[in-house]
Amino acid sequence: MNKTVGFIGFGNMAKAMAGGMIEGGVTDKKNIIVSASTDKTLKNAQDTYGINVTMDNKEVAKKSDILFLAVKPNVYHIVINEIKDCISNDTLIVTIAAGQTMENVEKMFGKKIRLIRTMPNTPAMVMAGMSLICPSGNATFEDLEDVLRIFNSFGKSEVVEEALIDTAGSLSGCGPAFVYVFIEALADAAVESGVKREMAYKLASQTVMGSAKMVLETKEHPAKLKDNVCSPGGTTIKGVNSLEYSGFRGDVIDALLSSIEKSKEMSGNK
Repeated sequence: MNKTVGFIGFGNMAKAMAGGMIEGGVTDKKNIIVSASTDKTLKNAQDTYGINVTMDNKEVAKKSDILFLAVKPNVYHIVINEIKDCISNDTLIVTIAAGQTMENVEKMFGKKIRLIRTMPNTPAMVMAGMSLICPSGNATFEDLEDVLRIFNSFGKSEVVEEALIDTAGSLSGCGPAFVYVFIEALADAAVESGVKREMAYKLASQTVMGSAKMVLETKEHPAKLKDNVCSPGGTTIKGVNSLEYSGFRGDVIDALLSSIEKSKEMSGNK
């Protein structure tokens, strides 16, 4: 992709994106330019990725064919007000902030823009992200293809309607935290039973990763895969029954529904 990709803000998610694009051969590092508020961040970006850096948000806005707004949601209005007059009609704006709808962003720019709203998650940092992509009516097919190519370089992506982004985004965005709690709980039980902590985390983490891979690659229903592990009168069905008795399934559902409710509240869709 022979286009200039810019990032205003260069936190962990932006780093994951830039690293994935370079490693995946989506674009050359010379085609990436970033701005940040500290010299330390910019020096790290230059030293680690060999990309172009600047303290000037307007410079990034002017030079970018694809511009990622990678700052916190609460400073969107400040950054957009600073750069809105520097954006050409050909610039594609990509947002990655929770709670910022496309309507809100367009209002901040004060005009119709080529816009794609996205929702990546933190596993993007290890090239295993699950990202949601939501194009506006002004985004072109080529815009969508470019953004999908970028996000697929550090994981998987799914195109969704904006009406679903709070729900689906809570699943992929908040879900990792729930999985970490599960991994920690599995490890704690193993440690209590005599397994060393480091080994317990390794066993639990690989088990969760392998189980997820089984679902993705076999395309079997999770219940069938669960049944395949549960031998009659065995250890696994005993543990599964304990989870059902304690309300594990309902607790997970309630946790995600709570996250969805909060996401809708942030987006003003409640």
